[in-house]
Amino acid sequence: MKEIVVISGKGGTGKTSLTASFAVLGARDVIVADCDVDAADMHLLLEPDFKIAENFYSGVIAKIDQDICTKCGKCTDVCRFDAIPIVDSNYVVQPLDCEGCGYCARICPVDAIKMELQNVGDWYISTIKTDSTMVHARLGIGAENSGKLVAKVKNEAKRIADEQQKDLVLVDGSPGIGCPVVSSLSGASFVVLVTEPTVSGFHDLERVYQLVKKFGIKAGCIINKADLNPAIRHEIQSWIQAENIAAIAELPYDEEFTRAMTEGKTIMESESELLKSILTDAWQKIRDIL
Repeated sequence: MKEIVVISGKGGTGKTSLTASFAVLGARDVIVADCDVDAADMHLLLEPDFKIAENFYSGVIAKIDQDICTKCGKCTDVCRFDAIPIVDSNYVVQPLDCEGCGYCARICPVDAIKMELQNVGDWYISTIKTDSTMVHARLGIGAENSGKLVAKVKNEAKRIADEQQKDLVLVDGSPGIGCPVVSSLSGASFVVLVTEPTVSGFHDLERVYQLVKKFGIKAGCIINKADLNPAIRHEIQSWIQAENIAAIAELPYDEEFTRAMTEGKTIMESESELLKSILTDAWQKIRDIL
């Protein structure tokens, strides 16, 4: 089984739109995994049915039993995160402030504090418009452990691929270089780097590629809106060649790209024959490399 991960150094480069278009091109041959759990939006383009939904529990949070609590205040004294203020004469844990260290539970003289598993989000298995399967998730507001939720999504996608005897898993990774990106890259066969010809786009491309190199994964690059800044585009082209990164495609700026997104369509369902032709060739090039 091969695993293609599409990532970008920064948001707004068109990463998810391109990944969704590759999902359409791959159709039933691919299992799709949306691992951008902090800001999941591929469902807006691929029309999942959310047929299977489950809570995701990770990490712990303190909870005070008010019937047992003697209001001694020791928990508040030792909490370094100021997560246990007094509310209506009771000591109450603030979920967004609690780091789950468990110190308050250890020092409570009457065992009124328990550490409970947190429900940090939900994950789903859906059939999408291509009649293929997509595994996706949504992290709760202010929740942590996004890397673990990414791992859950990827593992489920690979399990389904084995069950359905599919040879390819297509992953929409998170932007940046944080924990969810590291989790997205784990086990990847090939990485597609999506960038744009801007100062920040090039800088963040270089930064995220350093992470990819540490994993020792072969990579290719797509330059979106390539005609916006010819000078920086040329710098990116030279850098790609120097780093031995495969030049997958360059897409011109096209308002049809944005129009398709606002209509909930992928680029492969847009009116732009040029963009569709470029992406079809790009998908074939990625498959040939694999």
